[in-house]
Amino acid sequence: MRRKNVSFALQGGGSHGAFTWGVLDRLLEDGRIDIDGISGASAGAMNAIALAHGYTIGGRDGARQALQDFWDSVAGKSPFSLMPDDAAGPLDIGTQSNPPPMLKAMLSMARFFSPCQLNPFDINPLRDILTAQIDFERIRAECKLRLFIAATHVSSGTLKLFRNKQLSVDTLLASACLPTIHRAVEIDGESYWDGGLTANPPLFPLLHRCSAHDVMVILLHPYPRPEIPVTADQIAHRLTEMGFSSTFFTELQGLALAKREAQRGWLSFGRLERRLKKLNLHLIDSQEMMSRLDIHSKLNVQPAFINALRDEGRNQAEAWLAQNFDSLGERSSFNLARLLNA
Repeated sequence: MRRKNVSFALQGGGSHGAFTWGVLDRLLEDGRIDIDGISGASAGAMNAIALAHGYTIGGRDGARQALQDFWDSVAGKSPFSLMPDDAAGPLDIGTQSNPPPMLKAMLSMARFFSPCQLNPFDINPLRDILTAQIDFERIRAECKLRLFIAATHVSSGTLKLFRNKQLSVDTLLASACLPTIHRAVEIDGESYWDGGLTANPPLFPLLHRCSAHDVMVILLHPYPRPEIPVTADQIAHRLTEMGFSSTFFTELQGLALAKREAQRGWLSFGRLERRLKKLNLHLIDSQEMMSRLDIHSKLNVQPAFINALRDEGRNQAEAWLAQNFDSLGERSSFNLARLLNA
């Protein structure tokens, strides 16, 4: 069996991260892809740490089980969910014009009150799940996968990457810290917010710090969105979405430009130039499903919704493997050049 070496970049997006779970589950099941490094922000960071934990203790099967355990726990934690119990699937959620009253009230209050006022005890069910399921000490000591967990340094507004030896419950909570819901996470005297604000997900560490020539990005935000927002809710949704994806596309455009210039050169003297020439980029997403989901569905952790996203992720990964597996190690299956013509 011919095996391919790949690094993963995992985008954040709340409960929509269950789609990424499905993609990873199918790729791990396939068995032909070896993982070199993983970068992630927010939900992408959660998928990264769950996969790394399971992979460290039990290989591919361990990684699949750890991902399932994490998302089963998220779906079973009622404090996570502000959606009604009958929100059974993505089509229901995507076509709802109004959020449930409880969610609407919370989002409204978040505009006027700080997390210290709305959540004075800093309750975060993710802390309990990570503490119970992830062996951070073992990851720091034994994990062979290169991990890059993104957070945003509040004081400077810049990206902070936490690597294997720095990983802890707090670094993962920092990567998923929404400023309107949770107070900033303090690590070594510095405060951090959601990593998706500055890199969602980061690409450059996979180029600079990993050996795999292929980078696979798993996207949760639709690109591009076919419709133009017209209502106040649609405009607010699109602005939020752009805020959590613009840094990624800026980095992607920079990468496309650098690769084009490297390929124009006759000689490659530097390591980075050689890496750029050999870089292959791949992308798995679900444009149709994600474009039908509104911003409130990112807080929906009802089991039926989570499982529907997982199944869609598996289906998209299955289709990608059938169409593009042979491109790994040979060429990009995503056209970087189109970003330079936008």
